Amino acid sequence: MTLRLVPTPIGAIAEFPSPREGQFDPSLADAVVQSAARDPALARLRDPGALVVTTGQQPGLFTGPLYTIYKALSTAALARVLERQWQRPVVPVFWVAGDDHDFAEANHTSWITADGTVRSVALSARPADAPLTPLYREPLGQEISQLVDTLAADLPPTEFRDSTVDWLRRHYRPGATIAGSFSGALSELLARFGIVCLDSSHVVVKRAGARYLVRALGLARELDADLEYRAQDLISLGADPAVAVGEGATLVMLEGALGRDRLLLENGAFVTRRGRERFDLQALQTIAAAEPERLSPNVLLRPVVESALLPTVAYLGGPGELKYLALTQPVYERMRVPRQAVLPRWSGVIVEPRVDRVMQKFGIELSELFEPAGALESRLVRSQLPEEATRILHSLREALLSGYDALARSAAEVDPTLTKPVQGTRNQALAGLKDMEKKLVQHLKRRQETELGQLTKARALVLPDGQPQERVLTIASFLARYGPTLMDELSEAAETWYAAALEGALDPS
Repeated sequence: MTLRLVPTPIGAIAEFPSPREGQFDPSLADAVVQSAARDPALARLRDPGALVVTTGQQPGLFTGPLYTIYKALSTAALARVLERQWQRPVVPVFWVAGDDHDFAEANHTSWITADGTVRSVALSARPADAPLTPLYREPLGQEISQLVDTLAADLPPTEFRDSTVDWLRRHYRPGATIAGSFSGALSELLARFGIVCLDSSHVVVKRAGARYLVRALGLARELDADLEYRAQDLISLGADPAVAVGEGATLVMLEGALGRDRLLLENGAFVTRRGRERFDLQALQTIAAAEPERLSPNVLLRPVVESALLPTVAYLGGPGELKYLALTQPVYERMRVPRQAVLPRWSGVIVEPRVDRVMQKFGIELSELFEPAGALESRLVRSQLPEEATRILHSLREALLSGYDALARSAAEVDPTLTKPVQGTRNQALAGLKDMEKKLVQHLKRRQETELGQLTKARALVLPDGQPQERVLTIASFLARYGPTLMDELSEAAETWYAAALEGALDPS
């Protein structure tokens, strides 16, 4: 393969996983999404010593941004490293957060077109007054077929294009839910790496997790205080907790009249934040027993429930998750659930040959493409100014500075009040010289507009919309261009990183 993968670590591995007690509950097998990896993974999970490495993400359009794939491949990479180290099965599991209701986060994606530009698309927005329906119950309409068609038309005619489009069509189709499409497509893509997706909205997971949600409600007051103390501790250490805590907000969400709603503790009762529906603990216990699908954990409780249900030794997260998961330590302790290690996922930039060619042409490094737009272009254009013009501009600047300094000294001897007017005249002269230099650069830019456009395109491929590539682009256009071996290279890059981290952790020096 001709593209490059440039790692961009999002954090050091401060703690490495340790084996733990626990075993996979076979009743959860029905929640493992169907794929070629499902049966082999379940067979491995039935081993009494089997452990799990997890990550998770809310559903996204066309599998969401690249970091979703990086998270998933990171679990497989770390699982392989740990399995060699511990000589016991370690299974990578992707927790599909289908309970999530953030439609605005899940309804869009971007890809690279055949001509190297970036196209962004989105599903139609929900009505402003629509209930915040969990994504596992949010169906796709006819427009999803049009979006797949748009993607297909934008892709280059490679040997991998049709198989990539067919893969998405199998899952992102009218009538399927957003979460179902996401988990199906992801499960198929990741199967050959032994990664399985767990549908957290499946009834067997809901039933198994309900008792932990009820326990969290019963401990709501204590957990609220614990989290406030923990947040203050982190702030005192200079860390950002990233998630607001306190003020009686519980860690449990309830699907009510206005959709998925946060339960608040108010005057001894539980009240939904938006819908203002009131419940006592007994009523919520009844819901947990009869309708467990209505209850779900928030982001701080979800990893605790995950660790309670699975023998997980590590959760792999992104930069935002690493911040707020540091808050969760007292939740594990209060609920008496083993805490898995929290480690950074692999992070990187896919550098295509066309980007490398532009960098070689201009003699620049990848880091320079991440500079604010315009700074690099101006620097490169200035370097193209005729040598004589550069020399004259420098000489004039030096002459103005030294000449006006001498004039200011002489003027001060005549009358000290003349110093300020001389300085003003000097500044005007320097500004005029700078303006002339700017005009020269502007004219050069117009002459080199085509070449500078190549820089703009190259920057868009690694920093689309001014954001990190992994937070914007779907894997689909890369798969269509480079085929499945891209996934192998990403997996190997992640494994190399985790193996190096483990070696460093075990190094006695």
